[in-house]
Amino acid sequence: MTAKRARIVQYDPKKHRDRTDWARVDRLTDAEIAAAVAADPDAAPLLTEEWFRQAQLMPPLTKQGVFLRLDQDLVAWFKSGGPGYQTRMNGVLRAYMLAHRKPAGRGKRPARKRAKG
Repeated sequence: MTAKRARIVQYDPKKHRDRTDWARVDRLTDAEIAAAVAADPDAAPLLTEEWFRQAQLMPPLTKQGVFLRLDQDLVAWFKSGGPGYQTRMNGVLRAYMLAHRKPAGRGKRPARKRAKG
């Protein structure tokens, strides 16, 4: 019995024609598109004007390597989720930071003068 060899095919737009019926897509109304999205459990929700107003550009952040001592069971739990455990740890720490940081523009409060008396 011979082993199957993988066949790699390079995409060539001249040979591989698009089979999408773009004329039909162009005829779809917004209501028909919304109904199709609502009926598809795998479809992402439609983005609204409100979503775009609230969206913020998030440039990629550079990571800084650190040495961090953590409890063994904590590391084991994150690793049990499979590859990307350090990214998940970073996400948990980021969520904690965002939940606990002070609002922008508010640094240290000036010291209050004590009332005499």
